[in-house]
Amino acid sequence: MKLKTVFRLFILSVLTLSGQIVHGQDLNCDVVIDAARIETSDRRVFEDMEKAFEDFMNTRDWSPDEIKPEEQIKCGLSITLNEMPSIGVYKATVQIRSARPVYNTTYESILLNFADRDWSFEYVESQPLNFNENDYISNLTSMLAYYAYVIIGLDYDSFGELSGNPYYQKAQNIVTNAQQGNRPGWGALESTRNRYALITDITNQQMEDLRKGYYKYHRLGLDLFETKPEEARKKVLEVLESIKKIRDRYPSSIFVISFFDAKAEELVDIFSDATIQDKRKAYNLLVDLNPTREDTYKAILN
Repeated sequence: MKLKTVFRLFILSVLTLSGQIVHGQDLNCDVVIDAARIETSDRRVFEDMEKAFEDFMNTRDWSPDEIKPEEQIKCGLSITLNEMPSIGVYKATVQIRSARPVYNTTYESILLNFADRDWSFEYVESQPLNFNENDYISNLTSMLAYYAYVIIGLDYDSFGELSGNPYYQKAQNIVTNAQQGNRPGWGALESTRNRYALITDITNQQMEDLRKGYYKYHRLGLDLFETKPEEARKKVLEVLESIKKIRDRYPSSIFVISFFDAKAEELVDIFSDATIQDKRKAYNLLVDLNPTREDTYKAILN
């Protein structure tokens, strides 16, 4: 059994010895499609689309690990269809979220909360969604698979230091193959906040300390918080200090930005009952690293 699966067996205290182990089905992904802006008399296509996207995400073997249902990674895609330039062609914005359980609690910590504004795809009702990780078949399945691998990579990183490597490599391969499609979101020069930028940051060895920070933050921080809160806060502060060094080198990094998009409210909760010294230290670091949320972080000092 893989190392990450062992960690999950430890973390998920609700597991029992009697459950049947099944292969694959790594994700428990909820897809919600908002098609209010699309004018069409046939609304059934959007229900079919939701189910097809969920089936694509939830029924594939994204990892080689043996996964129990209670070990599946909880995630979601909130898809807003903005335009239908022609029948079966859509432009959309998507919010991608994922979470992992925190040991000895019912709390789930958000790992990814990422907005992708460059979804462009074709969808025909009841048409199979085909994907090959070594080829570019469609923009739709490339985007879905890309986020499946990023979600799994972050989850693995949170349980074992740098354990997400093979999944980020698969996401990187999808980006490379998608260049031939000439569709938005995959290009190196388009944006600092697109799919290309995110996986480039994640796989940048100069930013490896942030990936290591995912492990320290979750396994050595949050998972110990119920029994050793002060020790846990110390680990979280160490992560914030390491992120500051990365941010100073890469001030526009979407990987850094996405960390705080996922963690801002949680960080307030972590430090709200800290010592005065730790409150002040956390507040100063957070306002420096994530100044657009200064009003949020003021709650730490109250």
